[in-house]
Amino acid sequence: MGNRQIIAGVDSSTQSVKVVIRDANTGELLRQGRSWHPEGTQVDPVHWKNALDAAIHNAGGLEDVAAISIAGQQHGMVAIDSQGEVIRPAILWNDTRSAQAALDLNREAGGDIEIARKVGSVLVASFTASKLRWLADNEPDNAMRIAAIALPHDWLSWQLQGGKDLEKIFTDRSDASGTGYFDPTTSHYREDIVRLALRHDLEISLPTIISPAKFGGFTQSGLPIAAGAGDNAAAALGVQAQPGDVIVSLGTSGTAFGVSDTPTHDSSGAVAGFADATGRYLPLVCTLNAARILDAATRILGKTHNEVGELALLSPAGANGLTLLPYFEGERTPNRPNATGVFAGMNLKNSNPSDFARAMIEGMLCGLADAVHALVELGVQVNRIVLIGGAAKNPAIPIIASAVFGRPVVVPPPSEYVADGAAKQAAWALLGTMPMWHSGDTSKFTTTATPHVMDRYRTLRDSTVGWKS
Repeated sequence: MGNRQIIAGVDSSTQSVKVVIRDANTGELLRQGRSWHPEGTQVDPVHWKNALDAAIHNAGGLEDVAAISIAGQQHGMVAIDSQGEVIRPAILWNDTRSAQAALDLNREAGGDIEIARKVGSVLVASFTASKLRWLADNEPDNAMRIAAIALPHDWLSWQLQGGKDLEKIFTDRSDASGTGYFDPTTSHYREDIVRLALRHDLEISLPTIISPAKFGGFTQSGLPIAAGAGDNAAAALGVQAQPGDVIVSLGTSGTAFGVSDTPTHDSSGAVAGFADATGRYLPLVCTLNAARILDAATRILGKTHNEVGELALLSPAGANGLTLLPYFEGERTPNRPNATGVFAGMNLKNSNPSDFARAMIEGMLCGLADAVHALVELGVQVNRIVLIGGAAKNPAIPIIASAVFGRPVVVPPPSEYVADGAAKQAAWALLGTMPMWHSGDTSKFTTTATPHVMDRYRTLRDSTVGWKS
């Protein structure tokens, strides 16, 4: 390897952990590894550490690595006691039990306009602050034991340091901005919201905010650890997004987010005013239902993901009148945590596998088209849409996405962009300057717009079926 400088990037997501080992200067992928996480909406964080250790081993270890950075799923609440022990299983972003707690906190903090002014976002069930309030209301003894609060990426970076000293827990602006008690405009915590959420004034240790190009600590073997990031901010870094780029990510959740030079404060609750991983901002809309809609389609149709896509392309735009409201796990945007999925317009003509496959894909993408529209309404510039995530590899997704969005869609080469962003962050801290890596050729898809698909979707979305009693 000579004098090559090598870095590691980690993506600790809801379903798995991925590790990429890259050349810091060129971005060349040298090796990678993966390990899986348990299913569910709450999990003992020890499973994340075990999976990280396994993924590092599968990637060939860190002996030749000069720096590491961890990106992770946002919002998850890791409650830690004064001895450094996890108090209860971490409640993840996609756990909706704290929906009422979010409504209560928004009201108690002064209403939607005021909470959006304070932290950039209206709180929903996903946010860490909402989960803290749920804990205070439902497990008050556990709430009183909290000495520190960490997010998944914070906790893993801390575990690499030994996981003992609470003062060594660190994070970055992007992940902190998803807690609901951090102001991305001032880059300071709103400890008043923490106290409000927990219903007590006991001192709580919150992770130190590390600048994007700095190291926050060292592993037990002396390897420097960069600040890390929330998963979406890391993905934006991984695809080298610039202002005017809107990234649509199709993972467990669906997200649409844009890099912005200015902060946003959306009191409607549709757009979360997050920070990015470079010092700028990342206005973001998140849906709970994305790639798992395709997973459901594979089970129902007995087909692979690619076969579902091929079937969908046999059906015309609009699936001969069949429309899906894809709220299989409730929904975050719009905020309908108790909603269910609904098929509408079913008849004898469209009762076939291809129309069903098309409706499943269109329903998933219509929710994300709404997300892009919410960004536009807030003044976010949209020069191009970049489609990433596992589902972007499906042969039908980019074609149908361009039709549903009514815009050209760019698909970069398949890669682990969240882990890549973390790796780039480690390289930035190591080299002292942000590297620009060549990621290969992108594919561009331009399909005739199908506004009738969105019209029918919005009619179903605005009806009461499936989400209001």
